Amino acid sequence: MSRVSTYLNFMGNTREAFEFHRSVFGTEFLESMGHQLQIGTNVSINLEPDTRAETERLLAALSEGSDEGAPLADMPWGASWGSCLDRFGIRWMFNCYEPAP
Repeated sequence: MSRVSTYLNFMGNTREAFEFHRSVFGTEFLESMGHQLQIGTNVSINLEPDTRAETERLLAALSEGSDEGAPLADMPWGASWGSCLDRFGIRWMFNCYEPAP
C-alpha cells in the first residue's frame, strides 16, 4: 500500500506548534534530518478519520482560536467535509464517510 508523509516547517515557534499538534493527535514527532528547508504556505493536509466522533474532535481541537474554515457538511461525493486553519497557519481538511447521527 502507498503512503504519504507530510513534513511541516515553522518559523520561530516550532516547539509550540509541535506541542499543540502532539496534544491533539497523541503522538510523537521526528526531528529534522539536518536539511535547510524553504518555508512555504502551499500545503493542506487532508485527514479521513475512522469515525465521525474522531473527525469532530480533531476539527474542534485544530480550529481552537481560529474562525477560518468550514464546519462538517454533507458533500456530493458521499462524505461529510470540513476544514480549518490552525493557529500555526496549517490548513486541515477532513473527509468523514460515517453518516451523521
